[in-house]
Amino acid sequence: MSTIRVVDVERSPIRVMMQAEAVPDRTLACFPVAFRNDASPYSGQKDFSKEVRAACRDIHRLPRLAKVVFIGDCGVGKTCLINRFCKRIFDCNYKMTIGVDFEVERFDIIGVPFSLQMWDTAGQERFRSIATSYYRGANALVLVFDMTDLETLKNSRQWMNEAMAANWHGPKPLVFLVGTKKDLLLKTEPSIKLVEAKAAQMSRELGAELWLLSSCTGDNVLDFFFRLAALNFDRSISRELEMITARETKFGFDLVSPKRLEKPKPTTSRSSNNCC
Repeated sequence: MSTIRVVDVERSPIRVMMQAEAVPDRTLACFPVAFRNDASPYSGQKDFSKEVRAACRDIHRLPRLAKVVFIGDCGVGKTCLINRFCKRIFDCNYKMTIGVDFEVERFDIIGVPFSLQMWDTAGQERFRSIATSYYRGANALVLVFDMTDLETLKNSRQWMNEAMAANWHGPKPLVFLVGTKKDLLLKTEPSIKLVEAKAAQMSRELGAELWLLSSCTGDNVLDFFFRLAALNFDRSISRELEMITARETKFGFDLVSPKRLEKPKPTTSRSSNNCC
């Protein structure tokens, strides 16, 4: 007997990407800050670059997309995190991800449409060979660990190595180290400080930006995804500008200028050439 998957039309990726505009709480005009400046390789960037802001005033409003891959051990909360942001729900009944799944969320950043394509990969060993094929072409990696289980933090190094091996030929992805289930440690403040210290050290070793959050309460979830979107957007537009500059330098601006594409106007000669 075949199983029919019911598709949520309102949440279909194409429908989300092609919305006329993003919902109000997905609009960004300011650059979000890092969770901890001392645990982020991107903390030096305080705003969208001047070149990006200038380009966004005249840039073509075609939708742009960044591929983000969520990886980590089984049960650390990858699916719950994505669902909390995209669908605004939290389901405490754990359902194992089989293979891969994905969601798309649309933003308007400095007036330009931008979407995050979020790939939710399975953490179980038997699905790893399937999931790794989706690592290629990632613009960002989100290494997810369970704050109540430090073994999952330790395993983040292996997950990152596998994902980086699949992206060796392209630009290095942005990397985030995200600890979930923060709400379970709220009653024991020393435990939070211990886990945060160990996670901060791991983030520095991996060259990743640290975030600690709770999908259950929503603590830091919005801030994390806004930061994720803003950094990807700034890098995406910057690379577009670099490619345009490289083409103009290689071929010369006049060669691609509309004026050079115009047909030359016919000229009239003062003297007529009559054939015999």
